[in-house]
Amino acid sequence: MKLVLTEDEIRAGVARMAGTISGFYGQRHVTIVGVLTGSVILLADLVRQLNMPLRLALVQARSYRGRATRPGPLAIDAEHLPELAGRHVLLLDDIFDTGHTLQELVSQLRRHEPESIRTAVLLRKQGRQQVELEPDWVGFDIPDEFVVGYGLDYDDLYRNLPCLMALEAADLAAGEPLA
Repeated sequence: MKLVLTEDEIRAGVARMAGTISGFYGQRHVTIVGVLTGSVILLADLVRQLNMPLRLALVQARSYRGRATRPGPLAIDAEHLPELAGRHVLLLDDIFDTGHTLQELVSQLRRHEPESIRTAVLLRKQGRQQVELEPDWVGFDIPDEFVVGYGLDYDDLYRNLPCLMALEAADLAAGEPLA
């Protein structure tokens, strides 16, 4: 694996994003909807830096299964969302790759008739977008590499890494958990 972002770089990027989001919303009430499972660490770090009235919600969306390194069919479970009608919603995800997940989630959330929907992602993978939608806030632009750490996984491993690492071809070919 090779290092893409250090723990300190991620911390600084999340702080920058929190400052921009805080400046945009001011003291408006916001419902932050985190996309499971990858955004959980980002969600926890970000909300501790936001000084505004907010509610938290989670939605599950998966397009990577097992050892896949390219997205497959999107599965969304939004059954447990709170009331969003008339509220400001911030959809928070770990990575913006092709953009299909974020686009579909925004479409589904619009059906709940919120006052507004904005989007924030920790990472935007360069050169992979296949949709017109662009996130409102992006922590970092990264190269087109399969990354793990800070909530992102490979076969449900490595979410706990405090930094962002890129898996290299040899890592993926090994088929075993990396030390």
